[in-house]
Amino acid sequence: MSLLINIVCADDEELEDIALAEHPVDQWSGIEARDIDTAKLATLHCLLINDGYEESLSAYEPAYAIDDGVVVLRLPDEVTEKLAMLDEEALEQVGEELAATEEFEMNDWPVEEVQAFIVQLGEIAALAESQGQAVFVWMHPLRT
Repeated sequence: MSLLINIVCADDEELEDIALAEHPVDQWSGIEARDIDTAKLATLHCLLINDGYEESLSAYEPAYAIDDGVVVLRLPDEVTEKLAMLDEEALEQVGEELAATEEFEMNDWPVEEVQAFIVQLGEIAALAESQGQAVFVWMHPLRT
């Protein structure tokens, strides 16, 4: 099953509104992606924060879930802060390292795509930091 992902910055009080939105990037600043799951987020977390994988994975429990399969995660503040403080070159390096991980290699993600995604994620994190907001990951399963 494929996932449609919207990663947006918003206030914590907007969590339920994000979960109920049909396409959150239409209402909040953010980006759209496909197939970024909790394993990929936890792997990114490991690279940025140097936590173990299991510890990182536990940071991505759903903050909100709906019966139709929509799940919203809240990016941990330490990940948002780290992404926000890295410049584009450092974000591209993180993307290169991430592309070499099993989670991304299994899906044949080209290095350039992973790098571009991480740069965009860094921009969203910087925006969230500047506005005192959080970064939320809205996940919607696509049925094929």
